[in-house]
Amino acid sequence: MGEASRVTGRFRGTFDVLHSLTYFAPETEAALTDAGLRPGRMCYFAGRAAPMGAVGPGVVAATFYNFNPELVARYIPRAWTLATPDRIIEARYEAVDATLTRLLGKDVLDSEEVVEAAALAREATAGCEVGGRTLFAGHADLDWPSEPHLALWHAITLLREHRGDGHIAALLLNGLDGLSALVTHTATGKGFLPAAAKLSRGWSDEQWDGAAATLREKGLLDAEGGLTEAGTTLRERIEAATNESSTGPWAHLGEEKTRRLHELCGPLSRRAVEAGAFPANVFSPGR
Repeated sequence: MGEASRVTGRFRGTFDVLHSLTYFAPETEAALTDAGLRPGRMCYFAGRAAPMGAVGPGVVAATFYNFNPELVARYIPRAWTLATPDRIIEARYEAVDATLTRLLGKDVLDSEEVVEAAALAREATAGCEVGGRTLFAGHADLDWPSEPHLALWHAITLLREHRGDGHIAALLLNGLDGLSALVTHTATGKGFLPAAAKLSRGWSDEQWDGAAATLREKGLLDAEGGLTEAGTTLRERIEAATNESSTGPWAHLGEEKTRRLHELCGPLSRRAVEAGAFPANVFSPGR
């Protein structure tokens, strides 16, 4: 269990890069607009939510958590009138294929290392619990891609959404709504920069400032917008709970195989980042 606990804490840097890079790739918007969606945020909301079916804006806002529900409602359910969830899922995989090919190269994607990583990551997902994890469950119902690099991406997506659903539960138990969670997360210096967070999640300066004021009243933020000792303790407690709720896949995989998967995915993630997978002005240096 020791290795399982450790790997959950470094999930983002090692594994999540290989999933989240698709949100910044031009290939994603190109494929989804070709399927019928409108450019911009509609592609993100519909692309990520499609495995749950043609759900309403409330479901999307609840499962994505830190987005302004008013923003979500601008694009959902209209997206489903432009393209079916099945077509969107198909287009999403087309985009993943094109993106990974550009960033990593076909030789890497066809390598024995990627085949091995895909098999190990898929094995890890067998340790994921479905109960109470809505966004994970939607993705878990999808068929597995036959190509190893797409199977690897799908497996990491499952692990990511499984962890994310657990993170939302930890936030709820610790009294942070979506906006407060976002404000305190940016204050850690390890996530989105505030300007990027407000823009991408659809919160106005007034809404952001209001949440920050409430957090200051609770003693979680200081006058400069940084975390107080109590705020730091709260975020650490949330991360610890998130990690604890996400150990299932790694306990199932076992220490030796978990270590091997980390060894295989680390270089892939670094290569993708070095190839320009993420814009420089989105994340804080602590990411």
